[in-house]
Amino acid sequence: MAQQTKVVVHGAAGRVGQEVVKAVSAEVDLKVVGAVDLKATSDTLMLPDGTTVPFGPDFEAIIGQVKPEVVVDFTIASATMPAVRVAVEKRVNMVIGSTGFSPGDIDEMKRLCRGGKVGVFVAPNFALGAILMMHCAKIVGKYFDHVEITELHHDGKIDAPSGTALSTAQAMLRARGKNFDPPAARDTVTPQPSRGLETEGINIHSVRLPGLMAHQEVLFGGPGQTLSIRHDTINRECYMPGVILAVREITKRQGFIYGLDQLLGL
Repeated sequence: MAQQTKVVVHGAAGRVGQEVVKAVSAEVDLKVVGAVDLKATSDTLMLPDGTTVPFGPDFEAIIGQVKPEVVVDFTIASATMPAVRVAVEKRVNMVIGSTGFSPGDIDEMKRLCRGGKVGVFVAPNFALGAILMMHCAKIVGKYFDHVEITELHHDGKIDAPSGTALSTAQAMLRARGKNFDPPAARDTVTPQPSRGLETEGINIHSVRLPGLMAHQEVLFGGPGQTLSIRHDTINRECYMPGVILAVREITKRQGFIYGLDQLLGL
C-alpha cells in the first residue's frame, strides 16, 4: 500500500471535528495520527477501527509528538491563528474550516506562507452544493442589479454574517465589476437596522436559531420577477468530500489558498 498522509484533527471533539476524524479514517491514503481539542479529557482518542491516537489540548505538543503532514482545523479563529503560526514554523500544511477571521488574520496567514514551504488552505464552506450556489450567484449577479442574502445558522454560531455570505457577496461583486443598486429604502435618512448589514449594495440578513444547521438564500429582484438560489445543509457529512479533497491537494501546493472553488477550477 502506498504511504499514507498523516493527519492531525484540531477541534476533534467538536461536531464537525468528529466527522472529520471518521471521514479521514475511512480513506486508504490518509491516516489520523493525532487529535487536539481544548475539551480533551483523555490522552488518547479512539478511532473508528478501535485503535487510538495521541489526544490533548496542547496543539504544539501533539504536532511535535506525531509529526503530521496536514492539520485539519475546525475550531474558532482565536484558536486557529496560534495553530497556524506553529504549523507553518514546523512546516505542516493546514486545511482550515474555521470562520470569523479578520482581514488582518488573512493577511497574516498569507505573510506566514510566503516564508514557509507549506500550504495553508482556508474555506468558508466545504459543501459542494454551497460552492455551486456561489458560482451560480456570480453568473446571475451580472444580469440583476438588486440582490439580498439571507443566511440561517444554528444558535451556536458566533460570527455574523457568516463567512459564506460575505464570500458570496464579494464573489458577486468581483464578477460583476461594479456595485449592486441599493434598495430605495436606503435613500431615507431614518436608520433601518432591521434591513441587515449592507455590503456595497447587498443587504445580508443573519438568523441564529436552534433547529437550524447552515442555510443560505441569494434572492435577486428585477422588474416583474425574482430569482432565488438556495442551499441547505442537511447534516455535516456534506462537508467531508470537500475536506478530503483539500487534504489531498494541500500536500501538492505551497502558499495561501482561499476557497474550495480554487480546487474545483470554478
